[in-house]
Amino acid sequence: MPNRKVSPEILDAVEFDLKLKPYQYFTLDNGVPVYAVDAGETDVLQVEWIFYAGNWYEDKNIVAATTNYMLKNGTKHKTAFAINEHFEYYGAYLNRSCYNETSAITLHCLNKHLEVLLPVVTEILTESIFPDEELAVYKQNQQQKLEVKLKKCDFVAGRTIDEMLYGFKHPYGIYTSKEDYDALQKDELVKFYQQYYANGNCILFVAGKLPANLQQQLNNNFGQLPFNKQPLPSVTHIQQPSAEMRQQIINDVNGVQSAIRIARPFPNRHHPDFIKVQVLNNLFGGFFGSRLMSNIREDKGYTYGIHSYIQNHLQQTAWVVSTEAGRDVCSATITEVYKEMQRLREEPIPEEELHLVRNFMIGSILGDLDGPFQIIARWKNYVLNNLTEAYFYNSIETIKTIQAEELMQLAAKYLNPEAFYELTVI
Repeated sequence: MPNRKVSPEILDAVEFDLKLKPYQYFTLDNGVPVYAVDAGETDVLQVEWIFYAGNWYEDKNIVAATTNYMLKNGTKHKTAFAINEHFEYYGAYLNRSCYNETSAITLHCLNKHLEVLLPVVTEILTESIFPDEELAVYKQNQQQKLEVKLKKCDFVAGRTIDEMLYGFKHPYGIYTSKEDYDALQKDELVKFYQQYYANGNCILFVAGKLPANLQQQLNNNFGQLPFNKQPLPSVTHIQQPSAEMRQQIINDVNGVQSAIRIARPFPNRHHPDFIKVQVLNNLFGGFFGSRLMSNIREDKGYTYGIHSYIQNHLQQTAWVVSTEAGRDVCSATITEVYKEMQRLREEPIPEEELHLVRNFMIGSILGDLDGPFQIIARWKNYVLNNLTEAYFYNSIETIKTIQAEELMQLAAKYLNPEAFYELTVI
């Protein structure tokens, strides 16, 4: 029994020996791979169907996103209302989301209700009909939302910087207009659905307190579907970044707030510098105690928050600095960002600061492993990026051992103002 009169020993996060709980792996009768993590004390479950059905594969803008959104909006035998009522009756939640290369359908439920919920997911994946009235409502709602968002400089900056980095014809750089919704046709959705969902390429990720007959239930509902029978189309998109490195957009002539993006192309996770740069990025602007926050928020008071991050793309990616600042201090904010780049290039990083960042990063990873849903999310990230568990342990080792001198070399290699695109939206 612990002695309550003695304080527990306080350890730095870097002293923890983190382990990534392994997954269980099996395949359904049709070859669909399933990654499962059996953990947790409560009888809850998350099942996620990942399809290679992102906008990377669409022939026309927003077809992929619209198809994904409307999966719940009616089948041959159920209306959208009936589908939602079914999941709500059992206290379950079915969500869908669309990304660049992939899309997802995610079910959260009590594991005892899995048997009555999976058949409806099967129906959605095989018998969705995209009703005309539902599509009309979707178009109208999305156009109204877009109209509101376009008044916000931060929204305009977010999509414009992607266009500058990748080009408007690239899936990472394209964005939506009101006319795109007007041009959307039902038959385009049906075609995309048949190719990339009903006969698509699928991976399953399951986490929680797994029922003993999980494999049998998944097999009964999905093991006979024509998934993973056809190879993915070989689609190539050429990155065509803007020739203009500096842009300013006046979105609101009376606006007092401006959105700032400073970004450069950057390699993906398979590059040997990627893990190391994660440490450098956190020093620069990756958490509340970073250089950018300490200078531009705490010292100068130019902004409520500023951060930098590496985009989460499978193919090409980018290193981005993002903030909003007053129109009168916009130029000064950008100047200070470049000053912090210069400091990282030229001044050794104090050991105390580097130790703080190490602890923050290890602590963040520890928090990300708190529960089965978080663990399977990390495994999903690795599987979709063709990485193994070695990447996890290499990341831990790099965070704990990288030295200030190597970080300075990385800063000299990547944090050069002339390599960054600069965008201001007022």
